[in-house]
Amino acid sequence: MSFRIIPVLDLKDGVAVHAVRGERARYAPARSVLAPSSDPVDLARAFVRRLGCRECYIADLDAIAGRGNHLGTVRAIAATGLRVWLDAGTSTAGEAQRVLTEGAARVIIGTETLRDPRELKRIAAAVDPTPSSGAARCLLSLDLREGVLLGGSPAVRGLDPVTLAATAWEAGIRSFIVLDLGRVGSGGGVDTREAHRVRQALPDAEIVVGGGVRDGDDLRTLARAGFDGALVATALHTGAITSETLIALG
Repeated sequence: MSFRIIPVLDLKDGVAVHAVRGERARYAPARSVLAPSSDPVDLARAFVRRLGCRECYIADLDAIAGRGNHLGTVRAIAATGLRVWLDAGTSTAGEAQRVLTEGAARVIIGTETLRDPRELKRIAAAVDPTPSSGAARCLLSLDLREGVLLGGSPAVRGLDPVTLAATAWEAGIRSFIVLDLGRVGSGGGVDTREAHRVRQALPDAEIVVGGGVRDGDDLRTLARAGFDGALVATALHTGAITSETLIALG
């Protein structure tokens, strides 16, 4: 599997927003060189037409906060041809199955909202009964802030990320995101320390890194380090990463 760049859309109150350091109360509508507005479907079309992207990570911030959802928008984005990776605060097998019926190709289980690690085995059995990192529909997102794991309950919060990743692997999950929310939109570069630890512990896993990607040099560094992909938002919207950058990496 070649290194992939997955563009990110953070959805809040019906629009795409600019995520910065995980401080969601301060997120403002996104301003992008790719489209004239913060309409998420327009931005998704631009990912396809202007950047040649085939996948898109969506964080439904309203669903994560438990105050509504953007499922209609998710279906419209999927209709552009993008394979949607959706984080909608999913933490149970039933919720994971419902996400996949609403247009998502892959469901993300974020540790930020995961309440019970034992549920990972039930989710994997429901979504990916035959584990394979190449075709996995379920990803566990190790949500970090300054290297500390965020969790939806004391049973998850503060666990060692590698320990939880190993638990998820044993449960049948083969794909992982290592995401430092404190670096999202910061322009501060990517902290790969925890991602390297997960890679060392799980050499056959799919590992995608997010939080702080600035430019093509950061992407090349991640690719050389043996990761499978990167989540990118701000650098696409500012034009720091262009279609030419993506073609060169391809």
